[in-house]
Formats: sequence, structure tokens, C-alpha cells
Amino acid sequence: MKAREFAELAGVTVRTLHHYDRLGLLRPRRNGSGYRVYAERDLERLEQIVALKFLGLPLGEIRGLLDGDAGSLSDALRMQREVLEDRRRLLDRAIGAIAEAERNPQPALLRRIIEVIGMQENTNWTEKYYSPEARAKIAERGKDWTPEKQEESSRAWLELFRDVEAAIGAGEDPAGSRAQALAARWRKLVEGFTGGDAEISAGLRKLYADQAAWPAEAQEQMKPFRNPKVWAFMNQAMGCGK
Repeated sequence: MKAREFAELAGVTVRTLHHYDRLGLLRPRRNGSGYRVYAERDLERLEQIVALKFLGLPLGEIRGLLDGDAGSLSDALRMQREVLEDRRRLLDRAIGAIAEAERNPQPALLRRIIEVIGMQENTNWTEKYYSPEARAKIAERGKDWTPEKQEESSRAWLELFRDVEAAIGAGEDPAGSRAQALAARWRKLVEGFTGGDAEISAGLRKLYADQAAWPAEAQEQMKPFRNPKVWAFMNQAMGCGK
């Protein structure tokens, strides 16, 4: 089959087929005129690509999984399953919070609905910055993460930023004892999320390097932490502590 006929059969666009060909994901043979020609084995491969893409795997990783051994694909599917199970737990929390509010519609319960659904939304948009392995680890660590713990973490970060701004205002030396104590608190809060894991830390760096692309709500939440003097001071303090 030529590209257009194959695309209609598979339910994708010709442009998608060309894109997958350029990425090396789906390479059909060429006929004497140089046109792409697809066979039944290409349809099976395309179905695998579409399924893995639907599960949230990046195209760059899909090629390696399909061309690698079955164990790698199995591990990736397991990790995606764990991520989806964690998302289901968050949805179950939201459903439970709504059901509780239906029985007793108090303002505190309505706020909890917003908090729980907000946790779900936050999980979704940040996933692209992390590898499947890191997402699975985050999902595992997030099993015990509650709105109360989130509130405690947010409060700790706000207090730390205020203390850093005070240290800057007092002309503290980044290498001094006060600054180093602030750096220790900073590391501890970061490790509260990453657990010291290198893959999670790498994703977190990508996330913060791309702040301009964050959703509007996330950017609004970040406003109290935008002071560039704080970030510059802490970078110096952390460097001095190495």
C-alpha cells in the first residue's frame, strides 16, 4: 500500500507517517519511483507506536523500546501502569472528597475538592519533564503525599524565601554560616521531593528551566518565589558549600 491508502487503513494522517519515518520509528520500503510502500508488518508496528504514545511515552523513547529487547518494553509498560494507578488514586481521592461534600457541603470540604483536583492537574502537566523511570518513582513517593503535606511544604518554602531575602538585605556572605544554614534548608526541601534521586532531580531541573511554558495557574503560584536575587544568592551559597 502507498502512504495515503495505508494512512486511511490505520486511521492516521500521511503527515504522521512521514514524521514517523523521519524519526526512524516506522520505516517502510521504497518502490522503484521512490514512494513509500507499506506492508502488513508496518501496520503492526504502527499499532504499537500508537498504543505506547497513547500511554504517554515520548516518541524518542518508543523507538528504543520497540527496537530493544522485550524486557525493556515490559519495564516501560510496568512504569506507565504505576503512573496511571497513581493518577487513579488521585481521582479516587477527588471522587471521595466530592461525595463527602455532597453529604455535608461545608466550605472546608469544598476547598479540599479544589486541593485534590489541583494535585491531579499538577501531576499531569509536569510529567513531560521526567523520564518514565522518574515518573514511576514520583508516583511511588506520591502515594503518601497529602494536601496537608503539600501545605506544609509550601509554608516551609515561603518561610525559607523570606529568610533568604532577609539575609540578602543584611548583606550576608553566601559563604557565611547563616547562608550555609539556609542552603542546608534549601537542599532538605528539594530532597523532600526528589528523595535524592538523580533521575527525579534531572527532571526537576528541566521543569524549572522551562518556567515560561508553565500553565498560567502554576506561574501564578510561583510568583512568591520569583525574586531573582534569592536564586542568585542561593546558587552562590550552594556553590560555596560544595
